[in-house]
Amino acid sequence: MKKSVTLGLSLAAVATGALYVSHRLFNVAFKRVNYVPETSAEKQKYAQQYYDYVDWFRKVPHETWYLHQNDPAKRLVATFIQHPDHLKKTVIISHGYKGNRETMANYAQMFYNLGFNVLLPDDRAHGDSAGQYINFGWLDRLDYMAWINKLIDIKGEDEKILLFGVSMGGATMEMLSGENLPTQVKAIIADCGYSSIKEEMTYLLKEQYHLPEYPFEPMVSTINRRRLGFYLGDVSAKEQLKRNRRPILFIHGGKDTYVPVRMAYENYHATKAPKQLWIVKNATHAESFWYNPAAYQARVASFLKTYF
Repeated sequence: MKKSVTLGLSLAAVATGALYVSHRLFNVAFKRVNYVPETSAEKQKYAQQYYDYVDWFRKVPHETWYLHQNDPAKRLVATFIQHPDHLKKTVIISHGYKGNRETMANYAQMFYNLGFNVLLPDDRAHGDSAGQYINFGWLDRLDYMAWINKLIDIKGEDEKILLFGVSMGGATMEMLSGENLPTQVKAIIADCGYSSIKEEMTYLLKEQYHLPEYPFEPMVSTINRRRLGFYLGDVSAKEQLKRNRRPILFIHGGKDTYVPVRMAYENYHATKAPKQLWIVKNATHAESFWYNPAAYQARVASFLKTYF
């Protein structure tokens, strides 16, 4: 009898401990932070270049756009940069995990130099937008649909639209690709997006925390269901890409250890739309642009020739 009681208490302690750890993991991964975390050590060498782009971003003429402007709990904020040549083409840029629209200044300038207007939203729970929890692109995809519609309302039915994102932003655009996009959306570029939230979390549990998938992923998933309304396993960029009909360029660093490069191949094979895959051999996560900005712009420009 004593053994069974002891065993029961031990199992209860283990379950309580696992639940505590899962709540901690959820808060670390999903809870809003009101700052941009320091970049990884291998990207510190690009700091001066990055701040040069930020300086341009802050000085270039721009407008501030809103969704749900009069509702503080739902308000979303974006920067719109009008190209002076008025060529009727706009890129919508989706930022990465715990970033914001300013952290995409380098991509904004690149597309501006290619003749695009630029729309850069802050996702839910990022930057100046409302929200308590990061949703890793799944709910954000609906917000980007609203941004697309707002852009068409303001700029006109003849506006051509490119969707672009990096890391979480790349996955967001891949998830968005499976929706009923308006005809104005002509193409998509996804840089180092993950194939699913569950796969990415399971991978990081092992690589960063040395924890197994079970019981932690199911527990975190259940917490997320209560907070944000969906289980992690319900969300898949690959499944969304199966419904994609837009030409898409996948970019991924060959030395990416944060979002493993195999996910780029999984996403590439998931879609039947016109597609290209560019693996930047020596680039780490989200480093492909920084590794060689001229080559990056040239590859993007080459892809876009057909569609813009």
